[in-house]
Amino acid sequence: MVGIALLGAGIFAREQHLPAIESVPSLSLKAIYSRSESSANTLASAAASPVDVYYDVPTGNGEANVEKALDALLARTDIDAVVIALPILAQPAVIEKALKAGKHVLSEKPVAKDVEEAKRLVGFYDALDKKPLWAVAENFRYTPSLVKAAERVKEVGGKLTTFRLNMNGWVEEGNKYFKTEWRKVPSYQGGFLLDGGVHFIAGLRLLLAELNQEITHVAGFSALLEERLLPVDTVHAVALTNDGKSGTISISFGTQFKTGLEVEVVTTQGSVYWNPTQIRTKTKEGEKTEEFEKSTGVKEEMAAFAQAIERGQTEKEQTPGEALKDLEVVQRLLESGEGKGVVKAVEA
Repeated sequence: MVGIALLGAGIFAREQHLPAIESVPSLSLKAIYSRSESSANTLASAAASPVDVYYDVPTGNGEANVEKALDALLARTDIDAVVIALPILAQPAVIEKALKAGKHVLSEKPVAKDVEEAKRLVGFYDALDKKPLWAVAENFRYTPSLVKAAERVKEVGGKLTTFRLNMNGWVEEGNKYFKTEWRKVPSYQGGFLLDGGVHFIAGLRLLLAELNQEITHVAGFSALLEERLLPVDTVHAVALTNDGKSGTISISFGTQFKTGLEVEVVTTQGSVYWNPTQIRTKTKEGEKTEEFEKSTGVKEEMAAFAQAIERGQTEKEQTPGEALKDLEVVQRLLESGEGKGVVKAVEA
């Protein structure tokens, strides 16, 4: 049994990480940490079994208690691993602290706020003498429909002809994620395009990888369609792969009357279309449609992390290197947009 702690008590930790941890038989939730005592207690009350609570800021006028601080949690010998689900800017320091303490880490995407910080963090990890596992949580890579779509791309085979990623959405003013202060006034590039965009890029890259293709260059234009969604909420771009094939990437969180997410990969032998609940595969033999229930993939992701701990090796889909590549594609899209369509190379 692996003792695990959940660091963070926000929306995703409450709605996804907590039930995911409790769904894995080999994981035993020991503790929950949050910046505030009240939020830590709230999440702990939702746990299936009693857990210890740690925090920085006590409720009311109470004084900070070192025995309840994060360092005390990380010093516990019965806690082998941590799931880190904190605001983007707060995560790197906690990742470093947990790794230094010898804890296996599953940290939420994006791996960092930008490529420079991500590379620094990866460098820090590589320099550790004793390396616990560090995995980055990109649940799209574990969404059952997307995993199956990758299998279909491999089965279709052939050489890449073209591809497209289209995501249109509308973030309401009352949206639970928008109402979190660090997302409402982001102190990092891209706003929702960074926080959510890495998901969609990860999905596209998962399918392209079945054809041994990676995105190497992007050129696009960005815009702010809804003034609330600073600094930009939309990017439309052309992307190039290592074999010189081009496709399109269109992501917007500011299209009120158009919503949906879909990825399509076309090869010399057929095509695979994906959305979260459907796959359509087309070849010379005909067309096949498969239906799926909508799933976040978080439980599958958590199970994969637990299995990685047991065998002592992180899955490729959860490596910091993969998360860095997702992040770099998004950052180069944003930089290209700032430069009014200037071509940007993706080098990670």
